[in-house]
Amino acid sequence: MGAAEEIEMDNIEIRMFEVDGQVLKVALKDGPADTPPLLMFNGIGANLELGFPFLRELQGRRAIIFDVPSVGGSPIPALPYRPGTLARWAKRLCEILGHDQVDVSGVSWGGGMAQQFARQYPKLCRKLVLAATSAGFVMKPGKPAVLSKMASFKRYTDKSYMRSIAAEIYGGDFRHGTGHIEAHAAGVKPQSQKGYVYQLLAMTGWTSVHWLWMLRQPTLIMSGNDDPLIPVENAKLLAKLIPNARLELLDNGHLFLATRPRETAETIEAFLDEA
Repeated sequence: MGAAEEIEMDNIEIRMFEVDGQVLKVALKDGPADTPPLLMFNGIGANLELGFPFLRELQGRRAIIFDVPSVGGSPIPALPYRPGTLARWAKRLCEILGHDQVDVSGVSWGGGMAQQFARQYPKLCRKLVLAATSAGFVMKPGKPAVLSKMASFKRYTDKSYMRSIAAEIYGGDFRHGTGHIEAHAAGVKPQSQKGYVYQLLAMTGWTSVHWLWMLRQPTLIMSGNDDPLIPVENAKLLAKLIPNARLELLDNGHLFLATRPRETAETIEAFLDEA
């Protein structure tokens, strides 16, 4: 079931859906009905509004993005969940919305969820876009000092702390001036510490490295060459292991979808529109 909550902008509607007993806050971007919509999995701790700059730049495509349970407007689930559970919720959401095929994207933490969805529901997932992400626990990690700051819950409760570490953990455009840092800090919504722990636990021990060869979807892999969190070597590994993959390296950092939404949207739409 779903009820309209508010309209954030002309062609994006915010609705609440109950999916297998879990309530999800969902943003739906309108667009042409002759192409599959883009189902988007966000990064850890990222509320759906942080994806709006990218959604604004999508010119000819519908899109679906939702708050992961415990983030933004989606309440905390009764129990911790695994990637397979989140993929199932996303599949049911697609069914409720009437979609029998979608393109799927995932950024950072959400890239793992996107890989899981593509493997779990290959007929539903037509094409795959993986941005600033890895194959899970076998990844080449960033520097310990960077990872410890990223894992800190403080960056979601103390915006001055977020501002002070943003350039170090995100790299790229965040190293040049404060505009992107201020915009990101302003867009982050508070979440519960319990919910953040649930997100960290979801990926504990998870890896796709042993089944990436099974993915048959055309796949676009995007990575910044100045990504302190997920070094570019992880994207190269994904491109090597996924049979029908293309690698796009960008002169940027971890959050290029947020800082360069127009260029990123153009690249992704061009890939999705290919025959």
